[in-house]
Amino acid sequence: MYRTLDPDRIVAQLEQLERRISERFPAAGLARVCAELTTVARESRQRIARIERRNWLLRGGVLAVLVACLLLLWKIGQLIDFSKTTADNVYSVLQGIEATMNILVLMGAAVLSLVTVEVRVKRRRALAAIHELRSIVHVIDMHQLTKDPSSITGARADATPSSPKRTLSPLLLARYLDYCSEMLSLAAKVAALYGQSLPDAVVTSAANDLEQMTANLSTKIWQKINILQRTIAAMPPAPDAVEPKAPEAPSVAVPSVAAEAPAPPGTSQT
Repeated sequence: MYRTLDPDRIVAQLEQLERRISERFPAAGLARVCAELTTVARESRQRIARIERRNWLLRGGVLAVLVACLLLLWKIGQLIDFSKTTADNVYSVLQGIEATMNILVLMGAAVLSLVTVEVRVKRRRALAAIHELRSIVHVIDMHQLTKDPSSITGARADATPSSPKRTLSPLLLARYLDYCSEMLSLAAKVAALYGQSLPDAVVTSAANDLEQMTANLSTKIWQKINILQRTIAAMPPAPDAVEPKAPEAPSVAVPSVAAEAPAPPGTSQT
């Protein structure tokens, strides 16, 4: 179980991430994007099951065509007469052999195309699903595009009427960006499921391209998070967060021992 990706585990993590986003940012559209990604992950389980299932109807059709081709070759061989040795007959036999070889080449190409038709059908389904995930990845990137940490650091120009509204605190902005990074990573894992179920070079390359794209976008997001973390660390603590000092105990004058000691007998006190 630790050598392959489990679609159920990926769906469970996406569902948990959707709840986390909804609880912290109930009015944000990022939660709806995560819900859509969760739906695509659920659909991917059914799509992958169809891809892994053997298409016996298609295989039966390919087998019937192969049998028909073999029967055609046998029929052509019956038409060639090898018993006569005259010049005309030898010439006809050579022409028949040449025609048979041409037919064999054409039939071989047709057979190869028929044998790989099942793989091509599965490849087309997997590539369509990966393309859908690529579109969702771009939507996630659009949500974090305007989340600029310069609004927190103060190193920015004055806002214009068309500037996006930035109302998140540094901690909430860092959490928002972290959610985007998690969604990108899980989207790449869903794409990797297709490469895992169909060991095809084209599908594997498409899944790797999507993973590389999500890694590049996550790197860009974590650059923003690092800026926010440095800004938060440099910010002075809030007044409520400062620990109050304990009040000092009042000083009490201690009387001298010599002043309170009684005088020895036989001495006079002045």
